[in-house]
Amino acid sequence: MTASIAIKDAGGLVVELIEAINANRGWLSEIDGAIGDGDHGINMSKGFTAAGAKLGDPLPSLPDALNTLSETLIEDLGGSMGPLYGYLFSSMADELEGQERLDAEVFAKMMHAAFEGVKEIGSADVGDKTLLDALYPATEAFDEAWRSGKDFAESLDTMSAAAEKGRDATVDMVAKVGRASRLGERSRGVLDAGATSCCLILQTLAKGIKQRMQG
Repeated sequence: MTASIAIKDAGGLVVELIEAINANRGWLSEIDGAIGDGDHGINMSKGFTAAGAKLGDPLPSLPDALNTLSETLIEDLGGSMGPLYGYLFSSMADELEGQERLDAEVFAKMMHAAFEGVKEIGSADVGDKTLLDALYPATEAFDEAWRSGKDFAESLDTMSAAAEKGRDATVDMVAKVGRASRLGERSRGVLDAGATSCCLILQTLAKGIKQRMQG
């Protein structure tokens, strides 16, 4: 297994993100329906599918594909999730500019940039029952795993597990922002849809990168 992948050939990772969101559209909307509008999966699927239609053939490089996804989500998704995910993906893309290989060091920078980008434009913090509650522990876990000597693939596995743990932790949280915040204590007891989609995105990225390193 190699320790990195070629960035110019990795635009397909965004296609895999689109496929994952579409495959889980109903589940994401069902989760959102418990304390929200019930349209998270539908809207995410709409935005991601629209981005996929713009990628073209042959696929662009990974940063170009991420930027296409970012721009489409900001323009077409609306609400709070469009800008949040838009900045998440554009922040990742920024860290890839000028790089030829995606390795653990570059990926760590991508994750930190994504977290800072989302936190900067959002009004939420960790613990407020949002996508940050999956993104932050995943970012920290990857960084710690890599710096402790684990290889890229092992660090991606650690990240995926942390994202899932963070997602599941939102069940016991009370929503502090968005429509669900109006429910107060009644928002406790269900997953956050944003944290769930974020976990799905991070795990899909991890799986795709590992497959390319094995190939």
